Order: sequence, then structure tokens, then C-alpha cells
Amino acid sequence: MAISDEDIQKVREATDLVALFGERVPVRQRGRDFWCCCPFHNEKTPSCKIDPSTQLWHCFGCGEGGDVFGFVMKMDDVSFPDAVRMLAERAHVDIVDTRGGNRTSSSRKARLRDVCKETCSFYHEQLMRGKSPEADSARSYLSGRDLGGEVPRKWMLGFAPGRGALVRHLTSKGFKPDEMIEANVAVQRDGGRVNDRFYNRVMFPIFDPQGDCIAFGGRVIGEGEPKYLNSQETPLFHKSNVLYGLDKAKTAMTSSGTAIIVEGYTDVIALHEGGIENAVATLGTALTIQHVRLISRHASKRIVYLFDGDAAGQRAADRALGFIDESMTPEAGKTRIELCAVTLPDDLDPADFVAKRGADELRELVANAKPLIAYGIDRRLAAHDLSSAEGRTRAMADALSVLAPIKGSVLAKDYAVQLAGKLMMREEDVLSALANLKPPRVYDRDAAPDRNEGNQAPVQVQPTISPAERSRRRFERRFVSLLAQNPSIALQHADSLAQTQWHDQTNGQLAQSLLATLSANPAATPAQIVANASSEVPRAAGALTSATVKEGEDIAEIVRFLVEELEIGDLEATLVSMNAQLKGDALPPDERELVFAAVVDLQKTVNAKRATHKPVL
Repeated sequence: MAISDEDIQKVREATDLVALFGERVPVRQRGRDFWCCCPFHNEKTPSCKIDPSTQLWHCFGCGEGGDVFGFVMKMDDVSFPDAVRMLAERAHVDIVDTRGGNRTSSSRKARLRDVCKETCSFYHEQLMRGKSPEADSARSYLSGRDLGGEVPRKWMLGFAPGRGALVRHLTSKGFKPDEMIEANVAVQRDGGRVNDRFYNRVMFPIFDPQGDCIAFGGRVIGEGEPKYLNSQETPLFHKSNVLYGLDKAKTAMTSSGTAIIVEGYTDVIALHEGGIENAVATLGTALTIQHVRLISRHASKRIVYLFDGDAAGQRAADRALGFIDESMTPEAGKTRIELCAVTLPDDLDPADFVAKRGADELRELVANAKPLIAYGIDRRLAAHDLSSAEGRTRAMADALSVLAPIKGSVLAKDYAVQLAGKLMMREEDVLSALANLKPPRVYDRDAAPDRNEGNQAPVQVQPTISPAERSRRRFERRFVSLLAQNPSIALQHADSLAQTQWHDQTNGQLAQSLLATLSANPAATPAQIVANASSEVPRAAGALTSATVKEGEDIAEIVRFLVEELEIGDLEATLVSMNAQLKGDALPPDERELVFAAVVDLQKTVNAKRATHKPVL
């Protein structure tokens, strides 16, 4: 969907950022600004500032920031157009698709959402009020799984009677057969009649992160195959990047920093009803890279796999070892993802475990979950007879294969040393075996599953930055951030923005974006500046909202100081370069004299500027 800049601005002006935050977290006013505990990481002391005058927010704990659209995009895992659409609906603002001139509500995807929403309501009504023996059986099944009472209402559970009942209902509501088929709630075989896709099944509606129904899973009542039937791929539903229960779990994931991955609908519901509300499930597919990326947006600390103790659960555990890569090592820095795993005892699934042993015992298991690497090594060792030399040798090779994707990391060497102790082998032998492992195929976390072989970039260690250079980059960042938040002052210092020799490439990109926005629209608001930069520069929103000014401080005076500081820094850098020329042998005598004279004059200029340069920071 293409949305005009005019409509985007209408939605922005119709949305109050403080009120939007207030719908998700408690907000308190402090001076002219509002503060809250950041909804994107776990904290007890508020470090997230909301500025009502600029309609920008910034968290000083995790560094995130942006405008109203950035908040919704991060909070609900949606694209920019979807964030605009959601806020437009919230503010009752009509927006137009500029490609076709149609209203958003009549777009194809919106129409399919309407089909799914009406189907969800129909199935729920059949479960709650259906009079047939089959409906009675559906209610009995849910009661037998401790999913009665308020659970069906909370999770909008339903019953699919089949026999064309849904198709007739949707037709009466004005939906067309092709819409039902495309939403995958109906099927048409060999050009015959359109019929219900789901028949005599307990229905679990699947919602996207913002709470819209996009697909269904159905559990057969009694005997029948397949036992579970999910919606097929549709324009709304791609099972490789959708998780059951994420709409309800994302807040708990964000506040706790931890996500729990289970395998079934009923497991998710049972955990949530037991008070463990950060659980989600995959949908008839193994966990994918897209799933991990989606979860890690909310769970900043850990992702814990909760595997059933049965054979199927253990096969899933083995598949999960394929996610071990450099992102799990300390060298990954801020991008590190901590994947952990635990197998439930006595062949129990999560729902049965909570029913028999309680939620607190499950929480303890999750808290003590092993890192996925350690979990994988222990699983491999358990498959061998460690009482014989041959068994230990095979166990070493099997366990080291878990470390192959990270063989060059310090973490892998540490695990190899631990492995040597467990197998009563020499550390040198195990480390040598690790070094000689054949590198496995690697995967790019940003690539699609069918196009990702061999694309992962090696982990790069950042060079050490001197205190002076760190200070320089901090001044750059504050300068461009303050100007983004104060466009009228930015217009006065456009020349400095254009002429500064940026040491941090990102700061330079932000300055160029700011200049381009103000050149096109001198009346641009801070929110527009941040939005434009965010579409061009990664993490621009967090950077441009990071600068703060204490009450009583003069913003114009601070900016003046920064302009002078950066100018002096550029002059000093030029001095260093010119002095380096003088020390070399490349300059002919006449040019050397000219350069020397220029250095003397430039040094005088720098000294004079330093003498009158008054710190205000």
C-alpha cells in the first residue's frame, strides 16, 4: 500500500504520543516531559523520555527512540505502512492508497482480514452456543484439557461444524467465494462447489502481533487425520514467521526479557493461564531464523526452547542445534542472542507439566535452562558409552560437531576444555580436534531460508577508540540530535552541518538526511526529520532522539559550543595531517616552506579559538 505524505502527516498530527505510550505503560510527568519504564527492555527505574513538544521518545537505557510510527512498528512488529494504518484507525483518520485511489478498508489484505475476523466470530459462536452433538464434543474436549471457563472467550476458541455452514454465513455477510478461498477458510475442488475447509474441529484462531486474526488451526474431534490442520500460506499468513500467542506474549517478553518456545496451541494457553505469559508456539513447522529474529525484538535477554520429553520433542531438540552460530558468542557484542533449552521430565508436555506440578516448578526449570550449546553437548554425550575409550572418542567427535559453527570463538575453546575434563582427555587433543573441524555451512540471519547459504559475514572486532575520539563522536551525535529536535536552530547552522568532517559515518549520514529534509521543507517538524532519517539510516531514530537539555539550559548556546568544538577539532585534524607531511620526505623544499608557514598560522588560529571557547556542557 502506498500512502501519501499528506496522509502520514494527518495521522501523525492526530496521534498524541504521550497518550499512545499511556495505553501500554504507566506514564508520569516530570517537568515538561513525560517518563516511563521502557516497554522494550526490563527496568525498574524509568529511563524512557517522551517529549510532547517534539512528539519524539527516547530510552536512555536501551538507546531506542523515534516518533509515533517508530513506537508502533517496534511494539507491534509491523511495517511502516501497517503502523500508519493502525494509528489511522485509532484516530479515525481516512487514508488513501495512492496507487489505486481506494480506501484502506477496501484493500485486498484488509478484506481478507475481514474474512478471517468474521470466520473467527462464527466459529466462536458455534462453540459457545452450538446445539449439535459435535459442538458438545468440542466443549467436552476443551474441558478435559482444562481449557473451559473463561479460556474460550479469552482466546476466541471455536468449533467448525463444516457442511458448508461457514460458507453460507460468510456469503450472508457479503463476502465472495474467491475471498474465502484466498483467506483459506474455504476450498473449491475441481471447479465444484465452494465448501468449508475445516470440518468437525476445535478451532484455534491465529493472530498477528497487533491482534488481527489471520489464520486458523483446527484439532479434530475424536479420531481422524490429520490430527491438527493449519491454514495454508495466504497473503496474510506465512507460518515461517508467525508465532501462536505472540499478540498476548509480547508484553511479558519485553518486560521479562525472556521468551519461551513450545510446540502446541494448548501448551501456550496452559502456560498463559498458569501465569507464564511469555510463551509462544510455532505453527506446524520447525523454528526458523525468521522466528528467532521476530522473538528477539521483544525478548532481549533469552529465548528458551521448552521441549517435550517424548521422541518428537527430542527430534525438535536436535533440529534446534542448527541455530548455533556466531551470534551466540561474546564476540557478537550487542547483537548476541542467548538461546537456551530444557527438556521436560517424564515425557510430559508443558500443559501436562503445569497441571501436575504447577507453574512455579516450570518457572524454575526455565530459569535453570542451559545455554543451547551446553544442552547440545550434553545430549550428544548422553548418546555414547563413556566407560570405554572407543565410546569417549566417538562422544568427543559428536560433541565437538555442536561447536563447529563457532570453532574460532573463545567460547568454543572454553567448551572444548570443559569437554576434555568430562571425557578425561588431554585438553591439547580436544582443542586440536576442534581446530581441525571442517567449517559447516553458515547462514545469513537476514536472508530468506532458500537463499541463505554462505552469506553470513564474519564477526568483526571493532578497533579500540581513544578517549579523545570517543568524545569527538559524542559531540557529533549530540550536535546532530539537538538540531534534529530543533529545526529552527538547525537552519541557522546548515553550513556547519554541511562542512563538518564527520568522524562517525552514521553521524554524517544523519546530517545529510537532516539537510535534505530541511532543504525540501524548511518547516519540517522534528518527527518528520526523524521519520525521513529512519528510512535512510539504520537506528536513526534512537540517535536523533538521544540528546537532552536540562531545564534552564540554553539550547542555542549549547549548539554554538558544539559548532565551535567540532570546528576546532577539524582544524586540529588538519594540523595533524600537515605535520605528518612535514615529517615525510615527499615534499620539495619550496612546498615544505609553504606548508610550514600554513601550520604556524593554523596553530595560531586554533590557539585563539581554544582561548575564547567557553565550555557549556
